Amino acid sequence: MIVTTTRDVPGREITEIVGLARGNSVRARHAGRDIMAALRNLVGGEITEYATLQAETREIATRRMVAQAETQGADAVVTVRYTTSMIASGASEILAYGTAVKLS
Repeated sequence: MIVTTTRDVPGREITEIVGLARGNSVRARHAGRDIMAALRNLVGGEITEYATLQAETREIATRRMVAQAETQGADAVVTVRYTTSMIASGASEILAYGTAVKLS
């Protein structure tokens, strides 16, 4: 499955738009990560515990988007975008979405 943020796939022609493909994941922080993040916040710098959590969540959302595109019979997902929102205190959602297409 080709996944791209561009509107097309170089060297390939889009023959059919299958529809919207999306995937999301909601993840919450956990106490161990919060303690390390609080300590890191005191001295400054990147809070790697949260960066890792968000990266893992983004991967899950992407895999779910690809799985939905595959069930639609798509060859690629173009114009992929990501958005995030806070669901509850300490929990956020990442949504991956794009246009599922068939290629020649």
